[in-house]
Order: sequence, then structure tokens, then C-alpha cells
Amino acid sequence: MAGGAEIKAPSPNVNGKAEILKGNFEPTAMKVEPLPPVVPENGVEKPSEKSRNIVLGRNVHSTCLTITEPEVNDEVTGDKEAQMAGVLARYRKNLMERTKYHLGYPYNLDFDYGALAQLQHFSINNLGDPFIESNYGVHSRQFEVGVLDWFARLWEIEKDEYWGYITNCGTEGNLHGILVGLVEVFPDGVLYASRESHYSVFKAARMYRMECVKVDTLVSGEIDCSDLRPKLLANKDKPAILNVNIGTTVKGAVDDLDVVIQTLEECGFSHDRFYIHCDGALFGLMMPFVKRAPKVSFKKPIGSVSVSGHKFVGCPMPCGVQITRMEHINVLSSNVEYLASRDATIMGSRNGHAPLFLWYTLNRKGYKGFQKDVQKCLRNAHYLKDRLHEAGISAMLNELSSTVVFERPRDEEFVRRWQLACEGNIAHVVVMPNVTIEKLDFFLNELVEKRSTWYQGNVQPPCIAAEIGKANCVCALHK
Repeated sequence: MAGGAEIKAPSPNVNGKAEILKGNFEPTAMKVEPLPPVVPENGVEKPSEKSRNIVLGRNVHSTCLTITEPEVNDEVTGDKEAQMAGVLARYRKNLMERTKYHLGYPYNLDFDYGALAQLQHFSINNLGDPFIESNYGVHSRQFEVGVLDWFARLWEIEKDEYWGYITNCGTEGNLHGILVGLVEVFPDGVLYASRESHYSVFKAARMYRMECVKVDTLVSGEIDCSDLRPKLLANKDKPAILNVNIGTTVKGAVDDLDVVIQTLEECGFSHDRFYIHCDGALFGLMMPFVKRAPKVSFKKPIGSVSVSGHKFVGCPMPCGVQITRMEHINVLSSNVEYLASRDATIMGSRNGHAPLFLWYTLNRKGYKGFQKDVQKCLRNAHYLKDRLHEAGISAMLNELSSTVVFERPRDEEFVRRWQLACEGNIAHVVVMPNVTIEKLDFFLNELVEKRSTWYQGNVQPPCIAAEIGKANCVCALHK
């Protein structure tokens, strides 16, 4: 697996037949079909609302940017160019504004990739196996393998013992990791995952038609191994495929990998009868730099690890890294003559630009740079949690996390303004490297001001002790 672009630590000085359309095509003659109504789970159709046409968000179809045809001989006129430029300029302004109020989703917006602008003119496609060069020459495999080697060192597995690739997103990493566990290792295996696992884990179970057992969690969001134990014993005749969360989606809880392995062993599962996939979408890159954190390492009996590249790393497009053991990948692989390569990924074509962005950032920051970012995020997350408590707002922060959970704001416009991720009675802020103390103060001051209008007279803040624990709830019952 040699030949990857080497990533070095930054030096001190380097900061059916086709029918042909005849006649004139008139876009305005096309009939626009109405969207079907959205029916909630109880089967009762919800009345339509003028400002909101679907249940879980706004109907973008009502505000989309229509594509208009060029006016003369398929040529783009100066007026057309100017119109498009205006649209893009307004869009850029909107992006800048929305970025200022970005707190609820785990994306690191602190990056500058101006140096890579020179490469945007190329169609870079990493077809097939990252370690086998195909006939398509416009690729970035050397960068991809360099990135994979970096993560292999981080998760302690030798170059000749691992296989991996850069995925199109974190979900693909989970889909691939679980697929390896099912197809290659245990075709009759049962998938176990905590209830607070990412939705992609349960999507994988549906796609692969796997038997899936949901495991309860502690208040923190961490998997409850006292519930895992009887569920494992109930299926002791079948191998176990486990998803272990290195940071849950909502609460940022980290499952204790060592305790999960111990539970498997105590239930009579030898290492050749279980497969563990570690979903480290966000915290998979943070945990190595946190003291007292459960260590994710291939020196332990795990099968695969995945992490997102557009989260903590700060890649401007969705992507991720998936690494598994070389011994597990053979059944999934098939030779493709058309590519002159081997297919072992979920997607055929893969974004060849993403490895460039990842390689660039890893070179600039190195382990020490990421360590500083992690320390900053944890410190600022504790600041936010403390300020929320001082303001009389229920909040929780897991020890190993930068995800601050608090009571859900009553005003949905406030939620949209700050792009908060909500679930039931709780919301969260994910403190990333680009989130400063000043931004947190701005958010807190606005939240406190809004709360003073939400809760007046007999209207009291909700009790969220069931979600975050009594010790973190400061409602009237738990002050």
C-alpha cells in the first residue's frame, strides 16, 4: 500500500430508446403537479399552513431558483450572465449571513482552501480501489492513500493490515462498515446498536434486511451495557455485529468500547464471533486527543472505524474516511475490467477533490494542531454549559464532548435563526473550532432575552430531567 502522498507534521515555520423532442420546447407549458400532502404517523392528515407546507421543515419547492432557457440560439447573452451573477452574489451574501448563526450542527467552518482553487478546473474521480490505479488518469489516489495512512496511524493499524477509502459522507462509512461485518464476516449476524445511534445505522439494517436489536441508553446517551447483556444472551446462537458510537448525534455521548468488549466476552462471545464497527463521525478525530477517553484502536478486537471529513476536519464538502482490516474486504471486492481496477466501495465514482482538502488540512495542522482545536472546543463547551446554568437554563455536557444539550427554545424562528438541532424537548449546540466565546455570548444574550418573553406568569420552562438527568435540570422541580 505504498505510494500515498506523505503527510508530515507541520513545521514550526508553516503555519428504453430515447425519444427526440421535436419543435420548440416551452418550459411554461409544463404542468407542475402539486406535492402530495404529508400524513403524520397517526394517519391523520395535518391541515395545510400558508407559511409551512410540510411537517419537518419548509417546502423548498416554493422558493427554488427556476432555471430559464437561453434566449437566442442557445447562447448565453450578457444580460443572462449578469442575471446569473446577481443570483450568485445574493446567494453568497446569504451564505455569509447564515454562517454567522451556525451552532446546531457539527461542521467546522474555520478553514481557508484558497490554495486549492487552481485544481477546481479538473474532473477528479477516484474510481475503484484507492490502492489500484485504473485507466482513468485524472485522479487523486496518491493523496487519498496518504490520508488513509494518517488515520491508520491514528487508530493503530499497520499499512499492510488495513484497507479503506474516502467516502462521500459519514453515512456511507457506517453503511460500508456494517456491510463488511454482515457480508464478509457474519452473514447470519444480528446487529446491535443503541437507541441514540445515528439514523444511518438503522438505515443500514433496513437496506441489508438485517435483524436489528436496539439497546437502551443511559441518561448521558451512552449505551447501557446492562441492557446489552440480556439481549446478547437472547441471541447467543448468532454472531453479534455491534455499532459503537464514538459520540452520539444528539448528546455527544461516547460508548465505552472496553466495556462493550468485556460485556461480549462475559456473554460467551469469543473474538471470532463478533464484529464491532465504530461510528466516529465527529468525535472519532477528537477522542485521541482527550485524556481519560476510551481509546479507539485496531489493537483491540474491532472491525472498522469511520469518521466524517466535513465535521471536525473542516472539509467544505461532505466526505469521510472508512478503514477496516484487509482480511475482511475480499468477499466484497470484485474485479472490473472496464476500470482496470477492483470495486470494493459502495459508490462507484468518488469525489477526487475531497482527498485534496483532507490532505491539505492534515498537513497544515498535524496532531498538535488538532489537539489545540480539541482543547479549545472542550473549554468553550464548558463555558457555554456554565453560562446556561447561571442563567437558570437546564443544560448538560458529557465529559468527553463538546455538544451542549439544553432545553428546546419555544420559538421556532429562533431555532431556525441559530440553526439548532432539536429532538423532543431538547436542543443542542455543537461547539466547533470556529465557535468563539464572543459568538457564544451573542447567542446566550439573545436566548436569555427571548426566554424572558416565553416564560411569563404561570408559563414555566419545561422539565427535561428525563432527557438530561435531575442534576442538570434547573426547572421549578429541580432547582
